[in-house]
Amino acid sequence: MANYRGKDMANEWKDTYPRPRLVRDEWLSLDGEWDFGTKKKGEQGMPAKMSTIIVPFCPESKLSGINRRIEADDIMFYGRKFEVPEGWKGSRVILHFGAVDQTAKVYVDGKFAGSHEGGYLPFSFDITELLNDSEDGLHSVIVEARDSLDHKYPWGKQKVKNGGMWYTPVSGIWQSVWLEPVPEKYITSIKVDNGTNWVTITAYGISNGTLELDGICYDLEADLDNKNSIERPRASVRIDISDPKPWSPEDPHLYGFSVKGGSDKVRSYFALRTLSRGWRNGHPALCLNGEPYFFNGLLDQGYWHDGIYTPSSPDKYADDILAVKSLGFNTLRKHIKIEPEQFYYECDRLGMVVFQDMVNNSDYSFLRDTALPTIGVKRINDKKLHADLTSRRIFRDTMEETVTHLYSHPCICYWTIFNEGWGQFNADAVYDMLKTIDSTRFIDSTSGWFWQKKSDVDSYHVYFRKVDLKPGSRPMVLSEFGGYACRIEGHYFGRGREYGYRNCADTEALQNDIDRLYREEIEPLKEKGLCAAIYTQLSDVEDETNGLLTYDREVKKVDHI
Repeated sequence: MANYRGKDMANEWKDTYPRPRLVRDEWLSLDGEWDFGTKKKGEQGMPAKMSTIIVPFCPESKLSGINRRIEADDIMFYGRKFEVPEGWKGSRVILHFGAVDQTAKVYVDGKFAGSHEGGYLPFSFDITELLNDSEDGLHSVIVEARDSLDHKYPWGKQKVKNGGMWYTPVSGIWQSVWLEPVPEKYITSIKVDNGTNWVTITAYGISNGTLELDGICYDLEADLDNKNSIERPRASVRIDISDPKPWSPEDPHLYGFSVKGGSDKVRSYFALRTLSRGWRNGHPALCLNGEPYFFNGLLDQGYWHDGIYTPSSPDKYADDILAVKSLGFNTLRKHIKIEPEQFYYECDRLGMVVFQDMVNNSDYSFLRDTALPTIGVKRINDKKLHADLTSRRIFRDTMEETVTHLYSHPCICYWTIFNEGWGQFNADAVYDMLKTIDSTRFIDSTSGWFWQKKSDVDSYHVYFRKVDLKPGSRPMVLSEFGGYACRIEGHYFGRGREYGYRNCADTEALQNDIDRLYREEIEPLKEKGLCAAIYTQLSDVEDETNGLLTYDREVKKVDHI
């Protein structure tokens, strides 16, 4: 039987538009109850036994109603019926998936719609020609998904033998599934570029149209330099903003606008936010809107005690953001995970800077990537590391897709390519590639160690010793530190072996230790050029009890930083 708390939570996802940067009035959520079953690789036909799963929660989670592990040789089958609204006749019908981990094949009314590889990014199919005429008006969608934790794909911190800093794997559908009607020619995406007092908005999928901002209409003009103007048309407009209001965590001003192309109309938003390098007290600085800014942040893994990768409600993102803002933080380092777009929208809306990690693939070595750096071996030539060409290609492709997907969110100010050597290869060349894709944001090539020559910052991780950094020629970022553990009885969801970097007996001891850490080690470094500090971490995660919030978010362990 399905977990009906999960069913109720799915209703909250069903009421939330899943793509807040490109909004249409009409859409249909397919979140909720689906048929679900598994069979072993090599077995023929459909699974012998089907049960009910609650989408968008992964089968390993309690909220899904399944609450069991998926094995590497399991093939997952999802199925449900849906009805296309009467008012959509004459429109194209697009089927969207927020994310499916790791691979998916999709069938509509028994016909193959398409496939996708990689578990962290959205994909969609035009299913118009696949829809059968039926007397009852019902159609079927079947998703065949596999998650072998093949490390050529991005895998983050998922591990079959989870424990310590490695967590429960996530399989299959873990973000929203939905339908929308579009005209024959429609707006596929919107890209925003901006300065301090201007914005350029590009609409893809149309060659002309109009944009409305503050009651004024502007013409979108075709990009005559676009070599793919037939296959992928685009039109853009540059607008000078009078009395500009910059975006910042302290004042997250957003400008709403709409774009119309032919019979299609969408709503979106932009912000005026600039990033640059400068100087403060004679040291290199990271600047927000032209002024040196201290990014005071928390490591955010994006895990939840009941939904694992997916919170019970999209409102939980805002709850987290407001909780950490109340403690004085202005930044979240989104660690080794790409979130549903609702998360980034809430950061845009509420004012929370995001340092966004790329999701690692390839292998991890405890000796090479953790033990040796901990005792001081932090230099390595990475040109021949993780040399598998397929893994390298998938990482680069996923990085480019990630940047394209998230590019227009003003909250994202900083990309992290590699973390602590996980999957790291030829970081200088990957830095050059990323800088070509996005030259507007800060890039941390190698967070923690195994630095090469190219990066916008010097990025340090410090746990088992005093934080005592020496200024260099680049802005200085403490991208991980702290991790003080404090277990709260009744709110611990691990397996008995706690994980953290310093144990505190109770919340009073935790508060005192964190106060001392910031007072004696972080504040003095700010005067020596420290530009950002990311404390580990926002919440407990499974065995880890080093969060400022418990895993269920019911207890805030400290009341100030």
